[in-house]
Amino acid sequence: MNHCKRVIVIPDGFADLPIDSLDGRTPMQAAKTPTLDHWAPRAAQGLSHNVPDALSPGSDVATLALLGYDPLTTYTGRAPLEAAAQGIELGPEDWAFRCNLVTLENGVMKDFTAGHITTAEAEEIIADVQREVAPLWREIAPELGGSVEFFPGVSYRNLAIFRPDSNAAPFPFAQETKTAPPHDYTDRSIVDVYPQGPGGAQVFALMERCAEALKKSPTNARRVAKGLLPATDCWLWGQGKRPTLQPFSKAFSWGPGAMITAVDLLRGIARNLGWDVLEVEGATGYVDTNFSGKGNAAAKALDEYDIVVVHVEAPDESGHEGSVEKKIASLEQIDALVLPPILEKLQSFDNWRLLISPDHPTPVSMKTHSRGFVPWAIVGSDVTGDGFATYDETTGERSTRRFPEGQGLMNLFLRGNLQ
Repeated sequence: MNHCKRVIVIPDGFADLPIDSLDGRTPMQAAKTPTLDHWAPRAAQGLSHNVPDALSPGSDVATLALLGYDPLTTYTGRAPLEAAAQGIELGPEDWAFRCNLVTLENGVMKDFTAGHITTAEAEEIIADVQREVAPLWREIAPELGGSVEFFPGVSYRNLAIFRPDSNAAPFPFAQETKTAPPHDYTDRSIVDVYPQGPGGAQVFALMERCAEALKKSPTNARRVAKGLLPATDCWLWGQGKRPTLQPFSKAFSWGPGAMITAVDLLRGIARNLGWDVLEVEGATGYVDTNFSGKGNAAAKALDEYDIVVVHVEAPDESGHEGSVEKKIASLEQIDALVLPPILEKLQSFDNWRLLISPDHPTPVSMKTHSRGFVPWAIVGSDVTGDGFATYDETTGERSTRRFPEGQGLMNLFLRGNLQ
């Protein structure tokens, strides 16, 4: 079986709720998706629930479940996964935090992406913060000691790494340290959601120093002069320590794998699973991403890898923006440019399957992630379809195949009987 070909397409945040402006349809139902419509009757379909009630809904938790890992036993936090993506080594007592560049205005989260700040601009700002703020950590939190270091990532998604002094007491941070995902507070007050709990006061003090530094940022001044939003704050959240994940090849007795994504979180998950990360020029993690490049890269990768995962962030970002139009457009691009080359290549192999599934819903009406069942569909050389005319949330509800614990879907996809 390890010579069989498997592809997973993850349209992040794909699932949604009925929308009045779409006559009670979801974006999945309203989008023109001839590729999915062609394959839907040939697909085995169902639902999975990828976010345990004990954990916050997000791509970190949900993707682990979708890829077959129990988040309750493997999840240590979002930021350490992204640190792995950048090749940042974490010691056993180091803590990684996500460091979003955001725009706050009068105590309100005006934009959790700082106007989708470019990666080049973010690198300049993070360099300023590292130079001006990082050396002040012992002044900010003398009782904790150690050091903090800021690392640029992609666009607004960056990292802060806290390292304790050797032979000193570990930092008091914990997963119980309460931090808030900034995308959960779009257009909402953030006054009551600054870091709290163990080490929270010190993290908040660091964020205040960062905000002071950003007021003097030449990069921000240039953005404002162009009519763009400035990055007013470094928002720290998603903390965690170094994870330990069993390689996918060992956990599932499968061949080599690869991940195609523009998002450091998914890169980090891939590297923790022992997969290669394949870069695609023009992949941005937004609606302007190189959809066709992702599809073609995945098709080519099947010559070398036995499992290929294609992650597309655009639907999720559209959901966060509350944009029905962008979400529909991103689904149509996936259907037109990502899926066709993959399906054409797969059919050149004797034994193949493709799974398409969102990780979690990101309803445009909520502008944030939510937990709940998401629809999935599997097509392949040995799959007998259920005969449903479409692939969407409603069709998933009609299926009898349900995984209350989403990690159970992977074994079905890899080698389960779907005839």
